[in-house]
Amino acid sequence: MDKKNFSRPIDIKNIKVTDSFWHSFQETVRREVIPYQWEALNDRVEGAAPSFCMHNFRAAARLMAEKKSQPDFQEPAYAYRGFETLPQDSGHPEPDKFYGFVFQDSDFYKWVEAAAYSLSSHPDKELEATVDEAIDLVCAAQHDTGYLDTYYILNGMDCAFTNLKDHHELYCLGHLVEAAVAYYQATGKDKLLGAACRYADYVDSRFGPEPGKRKGYPGHEIAEMALVRLYQATGEEKYLKLGKFFVDERGASPNYFLVEDRERAAREGRPAPGEDIASYSYYQADRPVREQEEAVGHAVRAGYLYSGMADVARLTQDEELFTACRRLWDEIVREKLYITGGVGGTVHGEAFSYPFDLPNDTAYSETCAAIALAFFARRMLEAEPKGEYGDVMELAMYNTVLSGMALDGRSFFYVNPLEVNPAACHADARLRHVKPVRQPWFGCACCPPNIARIVGSAASYAFTENESTLFTHLYMGAELTARNGLGLTLESRLPWEGWARMTVHTARPGGYTLAFRVPGWCRAPRFIGPEGIGQIQKDGYVYFTGEWKDGDTVTIELPMDIRLMGANPRVREDIGQAAVTCGPFCYCLEQADNGPDLHLCRVDANALGSARAGETIISGQSVSMLELPGFRQELAPAGPLYGEYAPAKESPVTLRFIPYYAWANRGEGEMRVWVRV
Repeated sequence: MDKKNFSRPIDIKNIKVTDSFWHSFQETVRREVIPYQWEALNDRVEGAAPSFCMHNFRAAARLMAEKKSQPDFQEPAYAYRGFETLPQDSGHPEPDKFYGFVFQDSDFYKWVEAAAYSLSSHPDKELEATVDEAIDLVCAAQHDTGYLDTYYILNGMDCAFTNLKDHHELYCLGHLVEAAVAYYQATGKDKLLGAACRYADYVDSRFGPEPGKRKGYPGHEIAEMALVRLYQATGEEKYLKLGKFFVDERGASPNYFLVEDRERAAREGRPAPGEDIASYSYYQADRPVREQEEAVGHAVRAGYLYSGMADVARLTQDEELFTACRRLWDEIVREKLYITGGVGGTVHGEAFSYPFDLPNDTAYSETCAAIALAFFARRMLEAEPKGEYGDVMELAMYNTVLSGMALDGRSFFYVNPLEVNPAACHADARLRHVKPVRQPWFGCACCPPNIARIVGSAASYAFTENESTLFTHLYMGAELTARNGLGLTLESRLPWEGWARMTVHTARPGGYTLAFRVPGWCRAPRFIGPEGIGQIQKDGYVYFTGEWKDGDTVTIELPMDIRLMGANPRVREDIGQAAVTCGPFCYCLEQADNGPDLHLCRVDANALGSARAGETIISGQSVSMLELPGFRQELAPAGPLYGEYAPAKESPVTLRFIPYYAWANRGEGEMRVWVRV
């Protein structure tokens, strides 16, 4: 790591997104997703799985009000009751009881964070009032110790922090912090930030390297990077130290999760578990993080952990920790990354599978895992600007992240497969996790609000800066103000056309560097700067340095060729097949354009020069369509199950591909990313 290359995202309030592509998605989030999700959090969406999120906060607030008004009030004693979710047709939960998953609080925090990003660019008094009222409720639910997790507040504080491995209290803290900082930065209001600091202070009083403190860490990571953000927002170094402690302690001996499991077994009168440290790989806790060489376990947890590791490594200049980040990054990209930017190959544990195991029809590829990968990529870019990080961040954001939400913002994917046959999804229990159409909501609803917050903050992935340099990682059209007061306008025709131009606005000439990523998908890029400005290329970025004058421009030409991409031959599922890409997009075949039985289709790799780009309308939006020459195998109406081999009879066809993010917006039908060649 070289400290002079460190950067941070530009404050979203200093960026106006003018990009037609991303602005459209942000408007969908603002107009549709944020109001819709507020209704879902309050269990007012007909046909959707109940959330109980706000119900739990109301119940906890009533309990805390009773405690304050009654000096002899007795708090509930903990008795584990499991995850109690009412049937979908039940509209009468008991008013003082917790329902849903133990991490249900986090759904509200993610919603607040998304609302904050929307308010940063589009002030809305009605939305802000709704958020303020909800924040009042949440703060009323906070325990007088500062603890804030409705599961234990309602079920009994005597067992708080006794099951870090599975009960998500520190995960909820992380999302509370992320929401509180975002809302404070958007509105200047610090009530939720105060609640977050009180909870973080309480956690700091209970956990740490000092004698008498617990040596635990989150079962589901995110507190690590959230505490870094809280440190950056408040300047309080104790939050950075706590985040670093969680990173350093993870997987250390004696293994905290094993100790915790044995203590809980003794308390409940059960036999103590054996010393199976390897089983904690699901939580990335089977060994210290600096010794981890392979991305394992739950893919979302892993991505959040690696993001926190990169943050801590950068801010503490810990070379050993950052070396571990690089090693894990390389292993993911080299062996475990879908061509759509998704990660997590297996439904079992929602986890990374073994190297090169990337099944298409049974893929898990959780939306949140792609979001976590984008988090990790941006933090690697903040530590060292290398084009490979930007390439993967772009791949994830333009493909699997956006695939998780319907174009109308009203339904969502949890799982993002690369091949779908609806008949199989309905008939085969092995595919029960794969949905051929997006769902209105989920009982475990981590993905929808996660999409809303990353789309709302997309500009912070496009641009980062330090005192001397502004980095453009994604070519997102925007008007922005750099830290030194320099005004900049990026006009962009991406992602549909490979052209962009950055214009400088300044009242007086000044020295500064503008750095632009060279996309890995572009074979022949051209960067044209003004005379007198130096130009060098390094690590996948082109740097322009010199005295900028008002009106100076840098023009970027990025030819977008239609490409057939093959997989490493170790990926057995993709042998003899190709994926179609163009610019940042991966494309797919869909039944709506090509008819059923997509497995009978084959691309003519020798006629790629005849491919054509056009557009189609899906859900009222103009979407790119690529037409490639190919063949369709003839399907005999009847015949034996087996027969002597003979070359297949084929007919020439034009195959129509749409961007992967846009599939499943025209009803139920087949889909394929990988196609025979």
